Amino acid sequence: MNELLKKDIMACAPTKEAARIETDKEWMRSLLKKHGLPGQIKYQSFTDPDEAKKFIEELDGKVAVKPIGLTGGKGVRVAGDHFSGIEDAISYVKEVIEKKIGGKSKVLIEEKIEGEEFTLQAFSDGSTVVPLPAVQDHKRLLPDDQGPNTGGMGSYSCADGLLPFLSREEYDKGVDILRRVVEVLDRENCRYIGPIYGQFMLTADGPKVIEINARFGDPENMNVLPLLETDFVEICNAMFEGTLSRKKICFRKKSTVCKYVVPEGYGIESKAGKKIDVDEDSIWREGAKLFYASVNKKNSSIFTTSSRSLAVVGISNELSEAEEICEKALKHVHGDHIFIRHDIGTKKLIEKRIQHMKKLRGEI
Repeated sequence: MNELLKKDIMACAPTKEAARIETDKEWMRSLLKKHGLPGQIKYQSFTDPDEAKKFIEELDGKVAVKPIGLTGGKGVRVAGDHFSGIEDAISYVKEVIEKKIGGKSKVLIEEKIEGEEFTLQAFSDGSTVVPLPAVQDHKRLLPDDQGPNTGGMGSYSCADGLLPFLSREEYDKGVDILRRVVEVLDRENCRYIGPIYGQFMLTADGPKVIEINARFGDPENMNVLPLLETDFVEICNAMFEGTLSRKKICFRKKSTVCKYVVPEGYGIESKAGKKIDVDEDSIWREGAKLFYASVNKKNSSIFTTSSRSLAVVGISNELSEAEEICEKALKHVHGDHIFIRHDIGTKKLIEKRIQHMKKLRGEI
């Protein structure tokens, strides 16, 4: 973005300085603390494993360990999910520092918070923030939230713009945090223009900030952008020109379910170079949308790489119908070495989310 601006080329994206809200997790946490924004959690950054150990022990090992820089959604490890005790956490801290995972010999340690994650994306012109429907991503590779973290195996959204466990008040609190982030970035001379999203953990005390990202979410953007009725180019112009407050932005009130097709071994050791047969016409006839991600095409055939291959999105009035459309469309994707997390968007998994939040709120 910075280089484009130097050449007077209009672009709807944050500058390098504003994008630091994503690229430097420590800076993001410091910014929230400096300006007293809501949704904060306990955190500290370390370059010394021995000092990190003291903080981990203070939190009884209930921590999330994050490289400072970018790791494609695969560098975060959380107590109970990825390691079982203090020593395991310290071992990963040493690995991050010694191997410069994320690009720096530094690690961010945060308190582990319990709840349900949700994504809130928005358009920003630096002063006005227009939120999009809430989405829930599924980072874990295997059904029922098991296995290693990935870049995201799929996601869903609901026709009312909320989620089955997320109230309007809680959604609005997330929006308020995003608006205040954009406001303080402007105060710090880092005016933020373009898509932005917050990854939140909904707790019994409301939304807490997990991370802020300087872009759309993947796969979450595939849930909401197909519902956009307003011309996207006009929205981009409004963001760049600072006229977003005068733009009416509309979405179709539909539910969506997105599921990724990934190479076998994804998140551990992907099997690249394996053929995938995709019947595109049949997918479209099922009423679904198809998005290619990371694949190679040789002649007329599609082959896996080490990353996610393609996504299929079902859209309908009801969430259950959208999930059914997605599953029918996925039957037209074949390969001996592919994997799909089929439980995303299912009634069983969503009910688990609802009951989890009810328990945390003391409702059951």
